[in-house]
Amino acid sequence: MTDNSPQRARTDADAPLRLGTRRSKLAMAQSGLVADAVSEVTGRAVELVEVTTYGDISREHLAQIGGTGVFVAALREALLRGEVDFAVHSLKDLPTAQPEGLVLAAVPVREDPRDVLVARDGLTLEQLPSGARIGTGSPRRMAQLNAYARNHGLDIETVPIRGNVDTRIGFVRSGELDAVVLAAAGLSRLGRTGEATDFLSVDTILPAPGQGALAIECAETSADLAAALAELDDPVTRAAVTAERALLGALGAGCSAPVGALADLLADGQAVNELRLRGVVGSTDGSSLVQMSTTGPVPTSHDDAAAIGRELAAEMLAKGAAGLMGERAL
Repeated sequence: MTDNSPQRARTDADAPLRLGTRRSKLAMAQSGLVADAVSEVTGRAVELVEVTTYGDISREHLAQIGGTGVFVAALREALLRGEVDFAVHSLKDLPTAQPEGLVLAAVPVREDPRDVLVARDGLTLEQLPSGARIGTGSPRRMAQLNAYARNHGLDIETVPIRGNVDTRIGFVRSGELDAVVLAAAGLSRLGRTGEATDFLSVDTILPAPGQGALAIECAETSADLAAALAELDDPVTRAAVTAERALLGALGAGCSAPVGALADLLADGQAVNELRLRGVVGSTDGSSLVQMSTTGPVPTSHDDAAAIGRELAAEMLAKGAAGLMGERAL
């Protein structure tokens, strides 16, 4: 029997949304989580489009290649060319200036922002032996680890490393390093939290601005898509990372400079009534740190949150923070 009913023409609304992502296991895992959420709010299928960034192919250390934007430029170019519909970034990799033509449509609920230690024999930071070699690709982590060691009489050596999570943990498994420091959120999204041997208190190491948060970006011209993606935005996370990134931007620092920041909401009983922002800048050998904090009313707008970051940055610069940053954003 022949079906003579009219066939509905295929429209853009039928086509899967194309999500641009880096190729690493971690990027694919976090993009997969976002893809599921976007599919739920839009009712459309989402396909992952792998994009290779300069930061993925360069073997230089991040401080040498500049750090700022090396993991996001190719994704943003693909967005602007219309090769993908939206992209997912680790927010801590994003330069603080938003480029023309693109909009930060959503910042979903943040994962644990802390850093973790993955050490041999299940050791914590305090249990590491004298002369322990700790691997990290982050000048921020180096500065704070070395400062912590100086203040607590520990003898450690921080070793610059590159590579994905498997590569970095592999340095410990092979015995080349005693420990590595990674982001808790990354291990969580890979389902590997159990490999962490120590969750490092933010009083020991402040995370990178935006650490643990994801950024969902699309073209300004995709108004309907931006509106749909905005349903995934978490106002608390957005306010916190806005303050942290405003601090980073006002310091004139790039995302691989030795700057840590964390904003959190403070509650008096059941009522949340203040936002606290903590910031740190340090020399990588840990000999000099400028560490300060400020509190203010819970921001009700992007401008309010950014103002808190700029205020703390001004205080830190007045205390000599500029001289401790090897990389300044141009």
